[in-house]
Parts: sequence; C-alpha cells; structure tokens
Amino acid sequence: MQRPNAAQLTYGSATVVLTTVALLLLSCTTTPLGIAVVCAVGLLLGALVAVTMPVRGRPVNTPVDEEIRVPAQRVSAGIDTRIGS
Repeated sequence: MQRPNAAQLTYGSATVVLTTVALLLLSCTTTPLGIAVVCAVGLLLGALVAVTMPVRGRPVNTPVDEEIRVPAQRVSAGIDTRIGS
C-alpha cells in the first residue's frame, strides 16, 4: 500500500474533526462510553475518506536512461590543498 498524499491526509483529518464535533453536538451524549463511540465513528469515517479518495492520476515521468550527474568538488583558490605543507 502506498503512502497517503497531502490531500488525503487533509481531507481525512478534516473529516475526523468535523464528524466528531457534529456527532457530539447532535447526540448530546455526556457519558464516557458514548463519547468514545462517537470518537471511534469519526476516526473510522475519516480513515475511510482518506483511503477511498482517488490518488493522483498521472505518475511522475522519470527517464530511465538518463545519466546521473554529480557536481564536481569545489576547491577554493586561497587554500593550500597539499598534504604536509
């Protein structure tokens, strides 16, 4: 399974928060068990939204035969690079 992207994390988190607040306000529950159930439902719904959200349609194009270029090492003009001087 691939890692979720930023949009999936954002929509999932927003769903968790908004669903939990809405369910707590609508259910008027005050018991710890009721609050735990509402929080669990919000968390499950947020995870469901994040997982079922469509991922990006087009993959990133990377050329297969492109040569990897490594930058050359820079040597300062004022520094003596000889060993033993």
